Amino acid sequence: MEAAGYSKKARILLVYLLVAMAATGARGQGTRVGFYGRSCPRAESIVRATVRAHFRSNPSIAPGLLRMHFHDCFVQGCDASILIDGPSTEKTAPPNLNLRGYEVINDAKTQLESICPGVVSCADILALAARDSVGLTNGPTWSVPTGRKDGRVSLASNTANLPGFTESVDIQKKKFAAKGLSTQDLVTLVGAHTIGTSACQFFRYRLYNFTNTTSSGADPSINPTFIPQLRALCPANGDVTRRVGLDTGSSNAFDTSFFSNLRNGRGILESDQKLWSDNSTRPLVQQFLGFRGLLGLTFNVEFGRSMVKMSNIDVKTGANGEIRRVCSAIN
Repeated sequence: MEAAGYSKKARILLVYLLVAMAATGARGQGTRVGFYGRSCPRAESIVRATVRAHFRSNPSIAPGLLRMHFHDCFVQGCDASILIDGPSTEKTAPPNLNLRGYEVINDAKTQLESICPGVVSCADILALAARDSVGLTNGPTWSVPTGRKDGRVSLASNTANLPGFTESVDIQKKKFAAKGLSTQDLVTLVGAHTIGTSACQFFRYRLYNFTNTTSSGADPSINPTFIPQLRALCPANGDVTRRVGLDTGSSNAFDTSFFSNLRNGRGILESDQKLWSDNSTRPLVQQFLGFRGLLGLTFNVEFGRSMVKMSNIDVKTGANGEIRRVCSAIN
C-alpha cells in the first residue's frame, strides 16, 4: 500500500527535494553551493563521473570515500590534509591505514587540472566524491557547498581526536561537540556505517573473553544468537584483516537497517552498539527506525544536513590555504 497516496516514484523525488532544500544555500566560512559555476562549470560532473567509473569496478570505494571525508574533516578541518603523502602524515596514523579511494581523488584531480588548472581544490573534490558515493549506494543526494582551500599541514599526531571504536557515547559526544556537531549529528553520521566493512581486528575482542560476567565470554550487548555467526567470520586465531560488513545483511545499500541491527544487538563495533544502550542516543536511533518523519524519510534528510554541516568544519579559505596541483603533495 502506498504511504499517504504517494507513488514510489513520487516519494523518491520528494526525498531528493527535501535533502536539496536542506543543503542549498548552506554556507560556512566562505563556501557556497555552485562555487565553480563560472570558473570550472564541469567540476561537479567530472567528479561524479569519476566516482561512478571507479565504483563500477570496485564498489568498496563508496564507503571508503565517505569515511575518508569524515577522517579528513575531524583533523584540522575539511582541507584534504588526509591526502598528503610522506612520513608521519595523517594517512600513516593507525586510524587511517585502511582508508581507500585515494586513486579516485587523484584521477578526478588530474582531469580537472587539464581543463581548469589551479581552480578546484582537493578538499572540494573529496567532499563532492563523498556525496556521490552515497548516491551510488541508493542513498540520498544533497547540494555540496564548495570553495574550500587545501591545507598545508598533515601530521599523524593530530589524529588523536578521531572517534575510536571502543569509546563511550560520552566521549564520542565530546569529540563531535568539539567540532560543532550535535548528538543528533553523531547518530546520523555514524549511520554511514550502513555501508562498508570493518576488519576483524577492530571487534574480535568482543567475541572472546570480553568479560567474566557471561558464560560465553562475549560482550553481553551482542545478541547471543549473533555470536556464532561472528565467531565463524572471525575465529579466535584467524585472519585479523578479514573484513566483515558493518550492516549485517545490507552492507552495500544505504538504508536504515544499520539502526535495526543496533536495536537487535547486532552492531559490529562496540562504539556503534553503545548508541542503542545509551539513554541520550537511543531515542535518536528509535526516531530513524520509527518512520516519524515525512513519509518515513527522516534519516536520508538528516544525513544530508549533517554532511553539509560536517563538511564546513574549520574550512580554509583565502590565504589560509592553497589549491594543490596534485592532491598528494603541497605546492
